[in-house]
Amino acid sequence: MFTDFISLADLSRAEIEDLLDTADDLKRKQHAGEVYQPLRGQTLAMIFEKPSLRTRVSFEVGIFQLGGLGVVLESGQIRLGQRESVPDAARNLERWVDGIMARTFSHESVVELAEYATVPVINALTDKLHPCQVLADVQTIREHKGEDFSKLKLAFVGDGNNMYASWLNFASRIPMNVALVCPPGYEGDPEIYAAAKKDTMGEFTVTQDVAEGLADADVVYTDVWASMGQEEESADRIKAFAPYQVNADLMAKAKPDAVFMHCLPAKRGQEVTNEVIDGPQSIVFDEAENRLHAQKAILLRLMNRGDDGLCPKARARRTNGATA
Repeated sequence: MFTDFISLADLSRAEIEDLLDTADDLKRKQHAGEVYQPLRGQTLAMIFEKPSLRTRVSFEVGIFQLGGLGVVLESGQIRLGQRESVPDAARNLERWVDGIMARTFSHESVVELAEYATVPVINALTDKLHPCQVLADVQTIREHKGEDFSKLKLAFVGDGNNMYASWLNFASRIPMNVALVCPPGYEGDPEIYAAAKKDTMGEFTVTQDVAEGLADADVVYTDVWASMGQEEESADRIKAFAPYQVNADLMAKAKPDAVFMHCLPAKRGQEVTNEVIDGPQSIVFDEAENRLHAQKAILLRLMNRGDDGLCPKARARRTNGATA
């Protein structure tokens, strides 16, 4: 059983499917008006180095709906690795809270938090990965396209960024066809790509040809061309990515029943046009809703205590300590 949520590549297929089934169940409970609070009295520290709408609201509402409390720590308050070391921050927080969620620039900050904290740590976004978003995306695709991902093709149009990397991690556990459609020089992290190809029976392709990448696509996915921290590259990126804008002509190259997805926020008129994001093929706001349910599933699996009063991470550390 996983004890932190850092990368989808750390989980087995069975663990990912369990999270998805749990997210579906939690969604049904909420829509039925059922009060379900297994995390009553527990507290989640929420570290934000980057601005956030969906992550902050969905985690804060999610821990509240499960009976707990979210404590927001913004960048100026905590300054990981600057005001004090990441290990020291972890050792302090573990004395007060039952879980830590972190949205940071550096991926290593989240890895260090997980290494040194005795409470579970959730990667809510780093420059390298965004596993929470992909878990919600997968829940959304299952709702619209069914559960057999081996028959699906996702065309990721744009930068091979942290979103694309997390899609590779997912597809290395539950095989599907993932095609990156991008200009030269934006192919993403070669180590993540190589590891995913080694670990999966799915098909991964990278192409500069829009028609080739979109052919037979069931899902068309895009993201902003310049992520947070890349603002100084905006002018060059706009020029490079202009031929890859998701508009009606590009969508027409995918299957007629293809759905459009975007992790949001979107820069309308850049990576996607209004006619697509507001059109009948768009499921972007279903994705946004499912951030709440998918993340509640993560919180439940990581923070819920068993009959021994321990969460999975504390139980694993006690067991490992006993056998050491």
